[in-house]
Amino acid sequence: TGAYTGPEFNDEAIKTALQANNFRFECYSDQELTKRAAHDIAAGLVVGWFQGRMEFGPRALGNRSIVVDPRRAEMKDVLNDRIKKREPFRPFAPSILEERVGDYFEQTHPAPTMLMVYQIKEERRSEIPAVTHVDGSGRLQTVSREVNARYYQLISDFAALTGVPIVLNTSFNENEPIVCTPQQALDCFQKTKMDVLYLGNYAVRRE
Repeated sequence: TGAYTGPEFNDEAIKTALQANNFRFECYSDQELTKRAAHDIAAGLVVGWFQGRMEFGPRALGNRSIVVDPRRAEMKDVLNDRIKKREPFRPFAPSILEERVGDYFEQTHPAPTMLMVYQIKEERRSEIPAVTHVDGSGRLQTVSREVNARYYQLISDFAALTGVPIVLNTSFNENEPIVCTPQQALDCFQKTKMDVLYLGNYAVRRE
């Protein structure tokens, strides 16, 4: 079930990588982790999200992702300027709680691997400008608790703060393959302008 078939790294392996690179870090419980990350996203921070098994396929699906607030139109420019260096016409994708798809999209069939493009309801487009393409569409990922409990909880906590059950999800990389290991995530964090990185139950904040 789902596309999470790649390698995973436990908190011990993550802590070893953090210590080997002399990072200052914090450790959170499962509940604290998603609430703190949701608060950071809602505050406009650029959040690296490295959790569980890596995704198989062409899209980051919430385990090797960079996650930001879809309500902020400027986030497209922020991501391109600070990390992605992509052409400005290329869209960024929404991850949405599966049961809320019909509230925002004209189509409602689940799209768990972010390969379907649906029209965003016209009255909702101004609410999530960072993930609304020029033609009113969004290449969405539907997220269920059964398939990815931690990412589902992150989006749920963001929804509790903001009323919006969606985050902008882009792949955790900068003009290179998506990061796989904790070391690759730390390397990408160092050479970009991400604000905070959540690896397992640990968090690293830019000084």
